[in-house]
Amino acid sequence: MEKSIINGGTKKKKLSIGVSDFREIITENIYFVDKSLFIKDVVDGMKILLYPRPRRFGKTLNLSMLKYFYDSREDNSHLFHGLVISSETDIMEKQGKHPVIFLTFKDVKEETFDVCLEKIRTTVSKLYREHQNVLLTDSLYTEDYDYYKKILNKTASQADFEESLKFLCQILYEHYKSNPVILIDEYDTPIHAGFYHGYYDKIVNFMRGFLGAGLKDNNYLEKGVLTGILRVSKESIFSDLNNISVYSMLSEISADKFGFTDDEVENLLVYFDSSLPFSDVKNQYNGYNFSGLDVYNPWSILNAIHYNKLGHFWGNTSSNNIIKKMCHEADETVKQDLSIMIEGGKVKKYIDEEIIFPELYENKNALWNFFLMCGYLRYDNYDVNNEDEESNAELSIPNYEIKALFKRKIVPTWFNTSEKTDEIINLAHHLVDGNIEVFKKEFTEYCLTTFSYFDVGGDNPEKFYHGFVLGIFACLKDRYQIRSNRESGLGRYDVILTPNDPLKAGERGIIFEFKTLNEARGETFEKSIEYGRRQLVEQKYAQELQALGIEEIVSIVAVFKGKEVRIGVF
Repeated sequence: MEKSIINGGTKKKKLSIGVSDFREIITENIYFVDKSLFIKDVVDGMKILLYPRPRRFGKTLNLSMLKYFYDSREDNSHLFHGLVISSETDIMEKQGKHPVIFLTFKDVKEETFDVCLEKIRTTVSKLYREHQNVLLTDSLYTEDYDYYKKILNKTASQADFEESLKFLCQILYEHYKSNPVILIDEYDTPIHAGFYHGYYDKIVNFMRGFLGAGLKDNNYLEKGVLTGILRVSKESIFSDLNNISVYSMLSEISADKFGFTDDEVENLLVYFDSSLPFSDVKNQYNGYNFSGLDVYNPWSILNAIHYNKLGHFWGNTSSNNIIKKMCHEADETVKQDLSIMIEGGKVKKYIDEEIIFPELYENKNALWNFFLMCGYLRYDNYDVNNEDEESNAELSIPNYEIKALFKRKIVPTWFNTSEKTDEIINLAHHLVDGNIEVFKKEFTEYCLTTFSYFDVGGDNPEKFYHGFVLGIFACLKDRYQIRSNRESGLGRYDVILTPNDPLKAGERGIIFEFKTLNEARGETFEKSIEYGRRQLVEQKYAQELQALGIEEIVSIVAVFKGKEVRIGVF
């Protein structure tokens, strides 16, 4: 794998954030992490290529680099002098040989379909304006001229706009006598917006027609390259294409062409004389797994170097609306799994790249896939051949930056009204402040009035209760460390609350043990509470807290039967 280089010249390069135009980076002496071998991956690849990656991982810059590599309308060969790709003689013979159709949908995030479609029409119209010199061609048929002008003036029908990509490809071929290259950045942004704002089916139908016409059986096309966050192929947007390859974060091909590697980050820190220790930068921002390669988010790295601090940069570049909405409406098993990951644990899930938006609220696997592909999770031990099992990978939160994002913006959405939030906060503080009887009473009432039988049904209700309790105590994160399913003593406790300042007067350690009542086995609330108490003692769950010097330890056994709960405190 190639290390990043500083291309050309002796003048020190500038650090620039948010510049995604390849020519500007090269000509304005901006530091460029050399990903130019991405061009070789594209030239040697299939006719249609899709590269799904999370936002801010260099997708737009890579497409811009392809644009200047292929574009035959001006001489851009000097931009590639000194880059790794310049030594690939066979590949460089392709440079400057094709007209390029480049469009981006990254700003198409409208609230209604009509406005979304108008934004797309404007985007396509600008694309036609960029290439309007073809109207000067003497051999252009009158009907083609009229069609072109209708798209240019935005007077064409929706059906005409769906055919506009293919038509432009044909006209450019006839004008330049060379097959065009189509580059589409963030193709799925309108689909995200459609899903969030309720016009999903309409936008999918349009994009299916628009992309299908331009990419399927297009004899005028040299190459098509798309980027986005998701694959969304099962919506049939790409299902009819037999000439497409998808290279996601699960693929070895181009794994090092998006995001920064360890070597590239170290080179950046050294070049810009950063005082940030590499180990701290690694803990804060590393952790993304692209087919076995550890990768950093470039946006976070460049901002950290610029501001010379380890801040929360990536999470502030988007509203995270879909993620917050799904977390807010998720059931307690999802919240429990997220809580486990927030506390540093891993959960086993089934990974399938083909996201189907309508399934996100019905199929938990689809939800976890969405989190992963959007850059909120990391995967490990992925078994691509394990198609019949319920899980084929381990998921975790990649780094401190994303963990902080979950704690600041996701966990607070788990309680949907200010009234309930106040109630939850009061519950948590009653317990840690020693108002045990008040806690027992209000906790019991809350379960009866808030739980539904749908929540506590299923084969593993303890998982629901577990997630519910973790959610309650999320408001104490500034005062307590909340951990779950960890080993202590001779066993594994359910939930433990450890004071951030264990020796502070009045601070208590809290241990929770959950039990689900099974009356078919002759269990009673009293017997189950006593069984839980013995388990706490015999398994020495308090050992971890005692080792920290915590004198007051409250052990709680909570026994649930549906919406009913009985609590024993020891």
